[in-house]
Amino acid sequence: MDILRRKPYEDLMRNAQDKKLDRALGAFDITLMGLGIIIGTGIFVLTGIGAAKYAGPGLMLSFVLAAVTCAFVCMAYSELATFLPVSGSSYTYAYASLGEFFGWWVGWSLILEYSVGASAVAGGWSAYFVGLLHSCGIDLPKALTAVPADGGIINLPAFIIVLLATLCLIIGVREGARVNKILVVVKIVTIFVFLFFAGPHIEPSNWEPFLPFGWEGVTAGTAVLFFAYLGFDALSTAAEETKNPTRDMPIGIISALTICTILYIAVCATMTGVVPYEELNTAAPASYVLEYIGMRAGSALVGTGALCGLSTVVLNMLFAQSRALYSMSRDGLLPQGLYKVHEKYKTPYRVQIIVGIIVAFVSGFTPIQVVAEACSAGTIFAFLCSCVGILVLRKLYPNIKRGFRCPAVYLIAPLGFVFCAFVFAHLSPHTLELFVGWSVLGAVLYGVYGYRHSLLQKVVQVQEETQE
Repeated sequence: MDILRRKPYEDLMRNAQDKKLDRALGAFDITLMGLGIIIGTGIFVLTGIGAAKYAGPGLMLSFVLAAVTCAFVCMAYSELATFLPVSGSSYTYAYASLGEFFGWWVGWSLILEYSVGASAVAGGWSAYFVGLLHSCGIDLPKALTAVPADGGIINLPAFIIVLLATLCLIIGVREGARVNKILVVVKIVTIFVFLFFAGPHIEPSNWEPFLPFGWEGVTAGTAVLFFAYLGFDALSTAAEETKNPTRDMPIGIISALTICTILYIAVCATMTGVVPYEELNTAAPASYVLEYIGMRAGSALVGTGALCGLSTVVLNMLFAQSRALYSMSRDGLLPQGLYKVHEKYKTPYRVQIIVGIIVAFVSGFTPIQVVAEACSAGTIFAFLCSCVGILVLRKLYPNIKRGFRCPAVYLIAPLGFVFCAFVFAHLSPHTLELFVGWSVLGAVLYGVYGYRHSLLQKVVQVQEETQE
């Protein structure tokens, strides 16, 4: 079994030129998409949980460590996205560099990353939505706002927001980009409103002790917060729908990462400076901080902005998930019935509907803490493979022009691998067990279906029959 066969560069580029998907995105759209997906759960949900349970005020260092790690990986992704401007992101890069099995493994991890990630964000969206209604004097029954593990029947707001985002993405990528632009602007304004209201109430004494959980807490916080940096990975799935990917993808990826890191640290410093870190164990920390200082109106305003912000994350994660599955089905590793683009809307509507329904049910019935940690494992594994893949592709295709070349690649890529491996090793045992179980299930499915139905396998069979 040749499970390490690579998909040729020429075949991948031929896929990019089939023009089934609509090339409607520019550099500004990619940057906003990055802001839309990165700025969300990290600020509006995980900051509170991360400070209370993992790192305390030292969570600021967790963000810095995560950003440094992502900066190395970001350079690799910028080159990969211009070298292979096709849908699929890490899945496509691994398929072209490390071989089919690793491509499948990464693609299978992306399913965990994006689907589970979108579910976690939808859970955070629900928490802000319920809190906003509460501030208006409306209390929804717990049975309809909590998952069964928390004493409810279904988290209905989370369920509904996923279905609405799915509908928006089915209608078209242009329409999705327009909605994303509006919501991102609202989200950025909300962050500055929060900083304006909460900043004057910072008490430096709340930052003491700065590392209540020690450096171990900082690294553990980094492992969880990797969930907050999914954006630039997801951005590369849009390469096939970008007008000029060799120019627009690097600009969008690097700009989004830089802006988001600055805002993350500022918000984290403010939250932990206003409220003692032990009290931030909530899925809606931004609203809680403003309520803590007596600004109920500000809390409602920030809650509204957070809803918009988290909506963009759900939207973009569902987008990225569908494009990864679209690429896998195009290669035959998944049923090719999923490889179907709507004639009018130019979107892969079948896979988008399936993804939307599955994520909606996971959102409605699964606790947010469980899904957030599981998502980080898939993300980091994809990063690890991409750091190796860029070096392999440099060796395999040294003369093919790159729109962006990673500087000092033989230093940057190994550093990215080492940093990602360090963070991966600090994931919780439960998360690692879940990732191993998910990987084993994926390997079984590959052996049962993917290997035999792969288009590369069919090419090999035709060659063998011809030789006979």
